Amino acid sequence: MDVKGLTLRSKASRRRPKISAPQPITNHNSAAPAAGRAPEARHQPQPSDATSDLVKRRYSAKFNTLPGIISEAPPVPSLPSAPIDHFASDKEATSGGGAQPIRVDANALRNPNLPIESYVTGLLEHASEQDIRDYQSDLRKLKSKTSSDLQQSVYQNRTQFIKISKEAEKLREEMSTLRGLMSELTTTLGQANTTNGANGSQPGFDDALSRRHAHRSSIANLESMWNIQLQQLWKNVERSQKYLPAIPGRHIVMESSQWVELDSATWKPRRPVHIVLLNDHLLIAAKKRKRVDPNTANGKSVSVPTKLVAEECWPLQDIDLIDLGSGLNSGEDMDERGVPNAVNIRYGQSSFTYRHDQRNNKAKNDLVMTFRKTLEELRKSLKSEAEVAAKSREALMNNNQPASRRHSEFLDTMDPRDKLEVLIDVDGKQQNMRWVEGQLDELDIDIAIQVFETAVSRVEKLRKIAKGLKGNQTAQDAINSGVDSRANKLAEILLRALVDTNSFMNVTKTNVAWLTRLGYDGRAREAYLNARSQIITKRARHCVFEGDLLLYIFQISFVYFTMIRNTIAIYQQCFPSPMSSASIKWGKDHLDDFNATLSRQLSSVEPSNPVWEKCMEIVYQHASSLSEVGVDFKDMIRVEGLVVKSPNSTPTE
Repeated sequence: MDVKGLTLRSKASRRRPKISAPQPITNHNSAAPAAGRAPEARHQPQPSDATSDLVKRRYSAKFNTLPGIISEAPPVPSLPSAPIDHFASDKEATSGGGAQPIRVDANALRNPNLPIESYVTGLLEHASEQDIRDYQSDLRKLKSKTSSDLQQSVYQNRTQFIKISKEAEKLREEMSTLRGLMSELTTTLGQANTTNGANGSQPGFDDALSRRHAHRSSIANLESMWNIQLQQLWKNVERSQKYLPAIPGRHIVMESSQWVELDSATWKPRRPVHIVLLNDHLLIAAKKRKRVDPNTANGKSVSVPTKLVAEECWPLQDIDLIDLGSGLNSGEDMDERGVPNAVNIRYGQSSFTYRHDQRNNKAKNDLVMTFRKTLEELRKSLKSEAEVAAKSREALMNNNQPASRRHSEFLDTMDPRDKLEVLIDVDGKQQNMRWVEGQLDELDIDIAIQVFETAVSRVEKLRKIAKGLKGNQTAQDAINSGVDSRANKLAEILLRALVDTNSFMNVTKTNVAWLTRLGYDGRAREAYLNARSQIITKRARHCVFEGDLLLYIFQISFVYFTMIRNTIAIYQQCFPSPMSSASIKWGKDHLDDFNATLSRQLSSVEPSNPVWEKCMEIVYQHASSLSEVGVDFKDMIRVEGLVVKSPNSTPTE
């Protein structure tokens, strides 16, 4: 056989067929070709050609169908597009930042007329649980920030208040000095006008002017003269302004020099002094030498200048001035010591002796007589002022105003002179009423910022000070009235706190201790028991009878006896033993309410019924818990007219 005859190559005269590449099978769901684009032409070989038949065999294959497979199975469904779109939208929402958080509007919360329920409902209507928690956290942060800002504001106000008080006191002193200078200027101008009028040439005008000056207020001129005297005293005697500040009516009555202070034991001279008698005080000024520069003397004997320094100052009504020369027999020893020219001043437990240098009794007698006369006038004026103050205080106490307002008005009506003159003993130091006002201001600040321990201690201290002022009724009434008003305000705050936290042992014990120290233990007992009564009534109303009698009896018994036990336990720990009977009486009252409820529920059940016995067993099981606090109410449990002695006993009429 000729091998050359069997070949796939075509003859040279024939055109070679073009073999195309395998084309992918297009899906029937694929998109149509774009418009305007013509499909490419492809050469189709002739089916009768032998070469194309061989090419087809080369590029084709046949696979047999596997057994068990149905050829008519439906095509594989395509993937759904909806979940993909939903996932894409969620991803876009997440990438976009999510929902905006709910913000706390502080300006809206500051509105006192804001409807809280509707505001919160509208704000959190579409909020999630996490949004509500975030909003609650923001509210707590705002509350904490507001509380800290309030405390900071209180401290700043306190500092400003103290600063303003000091400035006001300084301004008051400057105004007093300015008033004295203005009075002095008025007096000087009046004298100058009078002198010019005496030398003028218009007799009618001069007579009218002189009459006008003559009819001026003599009291105003007298006050100006007294102020000039006090200013001169401050200038001549060092530290005198510390003992004798300018107050209305204070003036100098007498000045006496050439006195010597004697030792009370040996009668030897100690130092020269100068005595100044005022209408309400006696001032003792010691003469001291001024320091002189030794370089200015240049070896020459120069007289050393002296100055007066205030050493002692006593109120006239607190001292006794005794003439040592009266009632003594004349003798050489007495005359040599100068006893007839000496006086003795006693102030409390202290005694001071002074002698006049001159050997005559004129200066001593003048001092003694003037002192007695001035003291008598001072007592009369103080008595009249006390009567007026008593009448005003009585009228103030008898009116229909609240007690706190009466107390504040009583302090406000005190004379500023009394605030400076009334001295009290505080831990061995002399303090005036200005110090008491400062303590009351500090007490107000402690109450405002709720520093309860400091406030209660300050109230106890002021009450102790007032109790020790047995000889000064005015100061005692003033301190008691101011302290009582603030103690009442502090007690109201503590009572509210006691009612709000009546279920907590430690907090209740602390509040009751503070109220007991303030003297409000009775009100604390009433407030605590009333608060517990409200709670036990509220809890009992939550128990609703829905047909199961045993369940309802269990619930109502548990509420009553558990609340009674806890109340008595807290009461015994917080209140003193003499007041324990009040808690037992309170428990007995609520046991009567329980008996009424029990009788109403068991009214339709016979005592011989097993349900009745089971109910009473439940009641006695809960009643036995009262033995933990030392109380036994089992014998007081009654059902209508029946008295049950034990859970297994038969009821008797």
